[in-house]
Amino acid sequence: MPFRVWPDMGPPGEIRYALIWRPPSGMLATLPNLKAILVLGAGVDSALDDPTLPAGIPVIRLLGAGMEDPMAEYAMYAVLHFQRHMHAYPRQQRDAVWRRIPWALAGEWPVGVMGLGVIGGFIADRFAACGYPAAGWVRGPRRQEGIEVFAGKERLKDFLARSRVVVNVLPLTAETEGILDAAAFAAMPRGSYVVNIGRGAHVVDADLIEALDSGQLGGAMLDVFREEPLPASHPYWRHPKVIVTPHAAAPTIVDAAERQIIGNVERLERGEPPLGVVDRAQGY
Repeated sequence: MPFRVWPDMGPPGEIRYALIWRPPSGMLATLPNLKAILVLGAGVDSALDDPTLPAGIPVIRLLGAGMEDPMAEYAMYAVLHFQRHMHAYPRQQRDAVWRRIPWALAGEWPVGVMGLGVIGGFIADRFAACGYPAAGWVRGPRRQEGIEVFAGKERLKDFLARSRVVVNVLPLTAETEGILDAAAFAAMPRGSYVVNIGRGAHVVDADLIEALDSGQLGGAMLDVFREEPLPASHPYWRHPKVIVTPHAAAPTIVDAAERQIIGNVERLERGEPPLGVVDRAQGY
């Protein structure tokens, strides 16, 4: 099967499968014989935001594809960083202060994961296996062994109230944009923490900064932002309670992504349903 790289794709009518990540708006609409759109990542918000996205063509996302472990490692590091007060020791070292800071055991440090999909569910299981009281918040009813599951908007505050650290892995949809706002931060225990490895638009930036400044939140570790690269003028860069990483939690694992994409193309060629088809109405 010939493989072409945009913009040198030859006659548009010959293209049957498009492998994309943030393509130019309108480009996919120029492909009259397209059979499937395969997104080179787990998040599909950038593809679904294109108003010219061809209707009736399946949009397929990566299901984990090897990103589960790196994402879980990032989340585990972030939680341990805050749990053991590692953010405070550099200041003590600078001032030559020898002082141990009391910290809680894993069993006393409830972790909440927002989103229990392939990656979020894996992260929640990893925390539970390490002895943390792990809970998940999801859109609709779901069961996951060893994980306390909170479902629906009516349970969101209960989920937040029991979580010492909230790790966000939600997909970005119209319903989840801005979900981490002043009301959400107020529902969390005072001095708790936020880790965002979902999408930047899940967080209302001004509300997060206000919650950090007031002491309602003790800190935040952020890997994703509304604008990337994060502008040099953004207050996150210089905020003493914020750790910024450059969308580095988990790059696409090439070998695993290749296997999944090729497998889906083979299924489509055989007339079989592919794995990871996105529900456009739900946004994931």
